[in-house]
Amino acid sequence: MNGRLRLANNRVMDTPTASPAGAGAAEETAAPLAAPSGIAPLKGAELIRSLVPRLPNAPGVYRMQDERGEVLYVGKAKSLKRRVPAYTKIGVLSARLQRMVALTRSMEFVTTASEVEALLLEANLIKRYRPTFNIVLRDDKSFPYIYLRYDHEWPMIGRQRGAKRAGRDYFGPFASSGAVNETLNALLRAFPLRSCPDSIFNVRSRPCLQYQIKRCSAPCVGRIDKESYAGLVVEVKEFLNGHTKDIQARLQEGMTAAAERMDYEAAAVYRDRLKAIAHVSSRQGINTDAVDDADIVAMHAEHGQACVQVFFYRGGRNYGNRAYYPGHTRDSTDAEVLAAFMAQFYSDRQPARLVLVSHDVAEQELLAEALAIRAGRKVEIAQPRRGDKRQLVEDALKNAREALARRMADTSAQEGLLEALAERIGLEAAPQRVEVYDNSHIQGTNAIGAFIVAGPEGFDRKSYRTFNIKGGLSSEALAEASEPLPASLPTFRAGDDFAMMREVLRRRFGRLIKEDPDRERAGWPDLVIIDGGAGQLGAAHEALDELGVRDVAILGVAKGPDRNAGRERFFMRGREAFSLDPRDPVLYFLQRLRDEAHRFAITTHRGRRAKAIGRSELDAVPGIGAKRKKALLQHFGSARGVSQAGLRDLEQVPGIDKAVARQVYDHFHDSR
Repeated sequence: MNGRLRLANNRVMDTPTASPAGAGAAEETAAPLAAPSGIAPLKGAELIRSLVPRLPNAPGVYRMQDERGEVLYVGKAKSLKRRVPAYTKIGVLSARLQRMVALTRSMEFVTTASEVEALLLEANLIKRYRPTFNIVLRDDKSFPYIYLRYDHEWPMIGRQRGAKRAGRDYFGPFASSGAVNETLNALLRAFPLRSCPDSIFNVRSRPCLQYQIKRCSAPCVGRIDKESYAGLVVEVKEFLNGHTKDIQARLQEGMTAAAERMDYEAAAVYRDRLKAIAHVSSRQGINTDAVDDADIVAMHAEHGQACVQVFFYRGGRNYGNRAYYPGHTRDSTDAEVLAAFMAQFYSDRQPARLVLVSHDVAEQELLAEALAIRAGRKVEIAQPRRGDKRQLVEDALKNAREALARRMADTSAQEGLLEALAERIGLEAAPQRVEVYDNSHIQGTNAIGAFIVAGPEGFDRKSYRTFNIKGGLSSEALAEASEPLPASLPTFRAGDDFAMMREVLRRRFGRLIKEDPDRERAGWPDLVIIDGGAGQLGAAHEALDELGVRDVAILGVAKGPDRNAGRERFFMRGREAFSLDPRDPVLYFLQRLRDEAHRFAITTHRGRRAKAIGRSELDAVPGIGAKRKKALLQHFGSARGVSQAGLRDLEQVPGIDKAVARQVYDHFHDSR
């Protein structure tokens, strides 16, 4: 049985049992422990040494935490009792680990049934907490797949990212949305299956554009019989499973037979499908006979940084690759980096049956066993030394080397730009975190505020944030207010950009003050850039001054005369407005930052507006689902017609009983 012990400041608390799968829930329920009254908390190695006698001689996972309860490190052990004492031998630890031990104020332990379970739990916890002293996989986006869906009499082909669903066959993963879209478009030319959702398929009365461009066989209107359509489904499955030559041979035979009986139209269809299959293969890059289903994981490390390239081969086809840059790798060996990366990368992904690696992997057999448990089948990890498989690894290794070189060059250039920016605007040091703010709305409707983040490594898209601004009040509403408005309501006019900027900055920095008042984390910006001139700058400083934040530099960027790029004016508190040389690289850099913030804000605003346009007033009526909504709209013609209908008129609608009619009537009339 698995169990947990939480130990802090020489105190022990038993907690509910936990397992790798259920650790998340148990973590949430654990209450923090305070030091006993009158006793100074133990520190670092002294604390660890005091805990060792009570540790079990069993496999498990341990967490080191600082005085605020933040996770510093997550580790696993075959025996907790033998592994943890290593941290008390300060003299043999690296400088990084010495600092980690010095910061440790409490520890938590989870015992597991086996070392494999400990490895799986360790990977989950590292991904969850992203500890400062662990090797961390920074980018863990899911991959897109192509699927075949069978819960309809006419199966559908499509693409999906995220959790897999029952009743579907999945093919992939593909390295990017571009790769899966390109493959899917080409597949539909070779195997014209339907790709439309049921809501469109079920109401078609004539073929759509997909049929006209020969990417669908129009089963919705009977242009293909079920037997022929089922044959297409079988063929696309065979193709995606790597049986291309068999399909090509059958199509070639069909084309020849059609030509011999002088059915040239049918022969042309076979010909076009053969061309499409060839196109799919050519667009998937380098294909190979060396492997069937395999993942290639290659790593190159240099100057304390590492790049891991992952290539996906399915059915001998290259489904693309993606580069990753794990964090906190400076003091780790290549084997340790690769092992930590693979454990986290595959914690929520299905590994191929064969994983080819470029280096030795720490605890390779243990990792292979853990991946097999994840996949529910055997997984082999191998480092080929020669032959075609080695060539595949070498190709991935070359990509890793080149990607890391580009990243280091980009980082160096970015650092130079940040240093130059600091010099131009009078900062003492180059900012390590820059936040750029912008608002987007149309006459005050669907207003959002947004900020983007940039630093020495470029744009940090995972840190981008948006704020829904709950719409300002009209001038009339503000004028008619006879008493102070509740704090929950906006107290500014709709479309007031200055007030919206104040609200966004109050919310952003208010949360920072609440979560990190001592500024010990990396979330506080060194420089704030806002899109606007003196007025916007004054609003921004007003918001931060109210919160007591007076040491964060704020730069306003206003468009020049005629809104020409290159003639921007810059505003800062305590100095005259200024401009930069039109050819100054810092000016281009600031334009890029502003344009990225504008792009992010406007894209988010458009999405919110599109969602609002597609929403009906009826969606807000309790008890009105899709069927009743459809019945009401069909009877009255529009949501406005429903809102104006009398109670007796509502009761006449099929499927709407008296109780529901009263609910609809009260909703619209009580709100007026």
